[in-house]
Amino acid sequence: MRLIVVRHAEAAPGDPDELRVLTAQGRVDAAALGERLAGEGLDAVVTSPLLRARETADAIAAASALAVETDERLAPGATVDDLRAAAEGRGETVAVVGHQPDLGLAMLALTGAEHAFAPGGTAVVEL
Repeated sequence: MRLIVVRHAEAAPGDPDELRVLTAQGRVDAAALGERLAGEGLDAVVTSPLLRARETADAIAAASALAVETDERLAPGATVDDLRAAAEGRGETVAVVGHQPDLGLAMLALTGAEHAFAPGGTAVVEL
């Protein structure tokens, strides 16, 4: 399985944290990311339940004519095992949308290399 790991796009500050929305630039960036990933042959888009991640996932899924699937395991605190489990059984190419520092730690565990995820950043790994 090919896993496309995505950090949510730029989010506005706010409280409560789980209801933070994407900024105007974050929405633009998420739409562009969706267009870029549309050519990757996505089978599924799975996201953290937090609003900023769902908004990012919505843009990615829309560009590929897919439905977004929310998975509580991708909420802040997600582990590499959570990423694997959230993606498993969803197809050959799966985008998972989550948060830092969780995604960086997962990529370190999967590849042995550090990966800094800027907002809207991606990394690809074969599982």
